[in-house]
Amino acid sequence: MTGFGRGEAIENGIVWRAEASSINRKQLELVISLPRELSELEIPLRNRCAAKLSRGRVQVSISMDQGSASGSKLRVDEGLAQQYAESLQHLAQKLHLIQNLSLSEMPRWPGVFTIEQSSWTAEEALPHLEKAVDAAVTQMIAMRKTEGLNLKQDISARLDALQVMLKEAREISPQIVQRQREVLRQRLEEAGLPLPLDDERLVKEIALFADRIDTTEEQTRAESHIAQFRTYMESGEPVGRSLDFLSQELFREFNTMGSKANHAQLAQLVVRAKTELEKIREQVQNVE
Repeated sequence: MTGFGRGEAIENGIVWRAEASSINRKQLELVISLPRELSELEIPLRNRCAAKLSRGRVQVSISMDQGSASGSKLRVDEGLAQQYAESLQHLAQKLHLIQNLSLSEMPRWPGVFTIEQSSWTAEEALPHLEKAVDAAVTQMIAMRKTEGLNLKQDISARLDALQVMLKEAREISPQIVQRQREVLRQRLEEAGLPLPLDDERLVKEIALFADRIDTTEEQTRAESHIAQFRTYMESGEPVGRSLDFLSQELFREFNTMGSKANHAQLAQLVVRAKTELEKIREQVQNVE
């Protein structure tokens, strides 16, 4: 969700500029900065940006450079200036004062110099601002897509590692049952209660243990989550929240495997898997 873009539109010598930048956020947070005279356009521009984005804190700053083509004009009321000058001269003669008029004093005469502001209205400016904002947001999204491709490669590699770990877990599971059978028989012998391997009670105990530590269901769900994860990453739609949810579910499945099996080798494998998942979850926070 990290990106930056610039855009501009030029009309009659006036340049409308827009800059868009985004950083990570779970929800969409839009901030539109406009010149005061165009503040009424915030809502339509906000809606225009929101239609293209779904997550992240996006700051859009808009400025206007009128340059030499400014619509503002300086107007001089020569008649009023003449009245000021004549009145001052008259007062100077009447009060026997030295006449000391200068051009530097004239800007302080109210009404002599006035500035007519630009004739641009908000409605007239809107299409040009939309063009500039669209260009800035499009460039920002392109940068975000480039980042997304890099994230996709990183996450895909970690998903591959998780699938290798699931394969190892399947290979370990039968060994856990076999080891439990040997441990149980050894304890019975040490207690002076040796039983043949085909004894019904021993077989029943081993069967109950095998059922209790069976992680087939968790492994199957984890495989399904990984497949769904890959499907979402190939989608052109915003999937950040979905990937975040799947990351949490994968974490839960591996955690359950470790709790059920109570086996050192499998516990080490689960720790490795949870480390990879934590890295995936961190990366997913950067996905729209």
